Amino acid sequence: MSAATTMRRRLAALDWASVAASLDARGVATFPLLAPGECAGVAALWDDARRFRSTIDMGRHRFGAGVYRYFAAPLPPLVAALRTHAYAHLAPLANAWATRLGGPSFPADLDGFLARCAAAGQTKPTPLLLRYEAGGYNCLHQDLYGDVAFPLQLVCLLSRPGGDFDGGELVLVEQRPRAQSRPHVVPLAQGEAAVFPNRWRPVRGARGDHRVVLRHGVAEIRRGERVTLGVIFHDAA
Repeated sequence: MSAATTMRRRLAALDWASVAASLDARGVATFPLLAPGECAGVAALWDDARRFRSTIDMGRHRFGAGVYRYFAAPLPPLVAALRTHAYAHLAPLANAWATRLGGPSFPADLDGFLARCAAAGQTKPTPLLLRYEAGGYNCLHQDLYGDVAFPLQLVCLLSRPGGDFDGGELVLVEQRPRAQSRPHVVPLAQGEAAVFPNRWRPVRGARGDHRVVLRHGVAEIRRGERVTLGVIFHDAA
């Protein structure tokens, strides 16, 4: 069975209503996604420089301490399938959020959305691998690469917490209007994915819906090496 078919069936079997409810309630949803062998296969791509269009030393740019690499086109089959089929399930939620906050709607399929990115001059693929060693971390940030952006993104942990590394939890911080910021610490198992907003999410208040801004990062890795797959749905300029 091809990677595309396997990923399509696996994602179709998820309870997307529960994913949407968790995103609305907490700003993050988690679910098992990749098998250990798939995690190892994706992580092993790191050593093949031909697979990537760019390598970023986070310390050089004061983003944190670690290195990440953006995949070049064409994406590896499993990554391409994950991006395509996850987008199809997340687009209805993105459109529901857009309706609540008065933003633009999104095409039902990834090809339609990427055509919109290309029309805005955003043609570089953005899925990436991130690698941290002991002492590494990622500062709070948002993954926005141009005027066109999809409001949700996905990360999948490829390493084994407690085995390959300690620490390194995913951290989300909500900047609530007229209130102190609210942190969420999201520990993940190997192969587990988290979906979260890359910029903002709607929250219902006494006067209707309002935008709550979110940033995300990674806590310090205390031991070992942590490798993560990041799937961002909009392309970069």
